[in-house]
Amino acid sequence: MTDYRPPHPVFSKNIIEMLTVANEYCLFVESIEKYNYADILSYMLKLAPLLYLKGAMLPQIEVSDEWANERFVTEEQYINIYNTILNKLDNKNLYKDADNISMYDTELIEYNFAEVLADVYQDLKDFVLLYQKETLAAKENAVFNCKLSFQNNWGKKMVSAMKYLHFKISNETQSDL
Repeated sequence: MTDYRPPHPVFSKNIIEMLTVANEYCLFVESIEKYNYADILSYMLKLAPLLYLKGAMLPQIEVSDEWANERFVTEEQYINIYNTILNKLDNKNLYKDADNISMYDTELIEYNFAEVLADVYQDLKDFVLLYQKETLAAKENAVFNCKLSFQNNWGKKMVSAMKYLHFKISNETQSDL
């Protein structure tokens, strides 16, 4: 009789789909200088909800070896990505949104859309590159960190960015009519 063991959870469908969408996001951001402002907004409005959904569907993974954890995006790379995005957005970059620290908090915080996109890029690029390592421990750390950063960082930023994108595109479409 053959001993059947299900594949390790890091190879689950939800993780592979998250990896695919995260990679697509990173590739777009890395080539953002090729796109005009309207195309950037349109593409991000479609990709942001998908990123959020895939991030929310990530399973909880136990890490067997914390030493296999790595970060890849350097400060210099981050700054280059941020500046490239900022240059493409020109003066259409800042917006206000509720921080929602609690259900009753109504304070508006000023967000920098280029910074939001660069922050999400950094987390997702680190996820993609660590997951591509050969070891199971690296893949575990990649998924664990991606889920954690989704919960604490980029998930909230994607929700805020989606609101910004929706209103930006809706207002520009109405003014074009």
